[in-house]
Amino acid sequence: MSSAAPAISSLDSSNEYWDQTRRPLVCLVFLLPLLVVYEFGVLWHTGPQTDVRNGADAWMRLGLEHVGVQFDWLIPIAIVFVLFGWHLCTRDRWRISLDTLLGMAAESLLFAFLLIVFGQLLNLSFERLLPTDSIPPPPLSIEADLPQTESPSNAIGSAAKAVTYLGAGIYEEFLFRLCLLPALYGLAVMTHMRKRWAAVFAVLVTSLLFAGAHHVGPIGEPFAIFPFVFRCTAGLVFSALFVLRGFGITVGCHAAYDLLVGVLLVVI
Repeated sequence: MSSAAPAISSLDSSNEYWDQTRRPLVCLVFLLPLLVVYEFGVLWHTGPQTDVRNGADAWMRLGLEHVGVQFDWLIPIAIVFVLFGWHLCTRDRWRISLDTLLGMAAESLLFAFLLIVFGQLLNLSFERLLPTDSIPPPPLSIEADLPQTESPSNAIGSAAKAVTYLGAGIYEEFLFRLCLLPALYGLAVMTHMRKRWAAVFAVLVTSLLFAGAHHVGPIGEPFAIFPFVFRCTAGLVFSALFVLRGFGITVGCHAAYDLLVGVLLVVI
């Protein structure tokens, strides 16, 4: 009887960790340092010829400006209020474990590495299928090329790139997964679509929009089949993580992937 107790305790601990990582308050505490670093990093690195804001961040700010709202801190405050309001609505517990936060960071890195491996394999497959196609060398960053200054010698440095990639994990996931995916799912259900198909519809549409968004606008990349397919698949992965592992780990995975591929591996 006593020998079975540790196993039961371990199982309960594992289930508790799985549950905690999806709680909005835990996600908020996990993401808050990333959000603070990004916003102050933008203030530090943005100059007359350089803007390191992530595309999704810029799109949302532009949309607010069109309706007459010009408050620089509105979107980060909105992210905090959405997660905190979600926590209050669910009447969840206030307890947060440091072990859970460390586990979320480890999971984010693990999924980011797996996405890198997948990108490499997908690139090899495309090279075999389309040897004449213009395929970027692996590893491929999820983000579009960052804007450069007028002089090549003043190109955006690694620290500024890191700020942009950090913002990508936060703002793109906030826009496409936390806001758009549930909204599309709700609209599909309202049309009497079965819940399973409504979920499939929402995931596919947000993944396609996520991929296509990197090819529009003044800093968007010219369309190419491999980057589009990879980013669409990455959108499917992030959607699965959002549903299964929660918003915090999804943001962590996205940001970790971009930082590893866009900064670390480029430097190496």
